[in-house]
Amino acid sequence: MSGQIFIISAPSGSGKSTLVNELRRSVAELEFSISYTTRKPRGSEQNGREYYFISREEFDRMLAAHEFLESAEVFGNCYGTARRFLREAQTRGYDLLLDIDVQGASQIKQKLPQAVSIFILPPSRNELELRLRRRSHSEGMESEEVIQRRLHTASKEIENWPKYDYILVNDRLEYSIDQLKAIVLCERAKRAQGKALEQEQQAHCKLSECCLKSNVSKQIESILASFTQTA
Repeated sequence: MSGQIFIISAPSGSGKSTLVNELRRSVAELEFSISYTTRKPRGSEQNGREYYFISREEFDRMLAAHEFLESAEVFGNCYGTARRFLREAQTRGYDLLLDIDVQGASQIKQKLPQAVSIFILPPSRNELELRLRRRSHSEGMESEEVIQRRLHTASKEIENWPKYDYILVNDRLEYSIDQLKAIVLCERAKRAQGKALEQEQQAHCKLSECCLKSNVSKQIESILASFTQTA
């Protein structure tokens, strides 16, 4: 394996897309896997930028041909990561970034246990609801049914947090961007075995340690409680 695989998952509305976009902009040699989906584009989304939008028939054809590294069905729509992205990243010696849901993340970790998994969470259920409502308004798709469905799904998805290596609570955007970047750069530094960490690398690792699963249990309890109290 030439590089590392980074898995990023999050409930809808947690701010994952913003964090991922900033990570891609600021960290070099990081190949991004654009997922295939059968859902329709939303807002200003473009084919080949956020997703590859394909028909259900085409998705089923790719699935039958074993072209997906992982696939899942969410809200009645199918999503999948093409194997070719992993091959291309390996050829170039780049790390591969996967933006996938908890189902896909579980599949990847089973096949590639060395992958580094990161789960992004909102600070509370109330904050997640505010973000979902703002996004729905901006997309011109205000639907109470959709919002409540996503909140319910989020309450189920966050139960998967123990399966991830890092937990990043996105409560302060700029700080969260720094944390996500630090995780990637620290993991790269640790992979360079036999070399002492430079001062900047040590700083990245110190910041990333705040997101280690073992160090965020109390914060997670508070977030979980906010979902339970409103359920």
